[in-house]
Amino acid sequence: MLEIKNLSVSLNGKKLLSNININIPEKSRCLLSGHNGSGKSTLAQTIAGNPAYSVDSGHIIFDGTDITTENTTTRALRGIFLGAQNVPEIPGLTVLSFLKHSCAAHTHFNTGQELSMGEFLQKLNATCEQLNIPSQWLNRYVNVGFSGGERKRLMLLQMVMTQPRLAILDEPDSGADNETKDLIARTIHDMPNTTFIIISHQPDFTDRINPTPIITLSSGQIMIK
Repeated sequence: MLEIKNLSVSLNGKKLLSNININIPEKSRCLLSGHNGSGKSTLAQTIAGNPAYSVDSGHIIFDGTDITTENTTTRALRGIFLGAQNVPEIPGLTVLSFLKHSCAAHTHFNTGQELSMGEFLQKLNATCEQLNIPSQWLNRYVNVGFSGGERKRLMLLQMVMTQPRLAILDEPDSGADNETKDLIARTIHDMPNTTFIIISHQPDFTDRINPTPIITLSSGQIMIK
């Protein structure tokens, strides 16, 4: 599903990753571990295509295609989802409109067809019920006025609605109570066709998802055990 070859990455001239080599099997739940500042979030952002991070050398191969130079939008449409630690507020854009445009773009990219609004609304209502999301949230602006736990539920909602092939979740358990951790873990288990890369420091959460393989970063390099 994902192969990273000799990847070195810098930000504003500072090298953050050096000669990273990783193979992520399809449909696996990979745990990316390491201390703060080891390069985990940098790797996540680079895979997702954040243009702020400069790929100095190496390649990112996704499902057999070299995506090293592809932009963030194309990577997302190919099926790479990033659940980041810090998500922006988007005043003026409702959750419903955001999800509708996102799902429409994915549908057109993958099938060449237009999104069926009836099917979209049916799936949206079922997913909101699954994630215990009130319908009133759909008319609110994206992340504006939402608590940390509510933002995590919105992240799960977007992920389930778009059904990515690869989901990268950067500390989804950070600040989450046990109920939310259970919901995140259950959602991961309910998506067996999605490959996951999960960044977490909390054993009480990672034990719920039974990750394999486990990859550890230290000072921007893979630790060999």
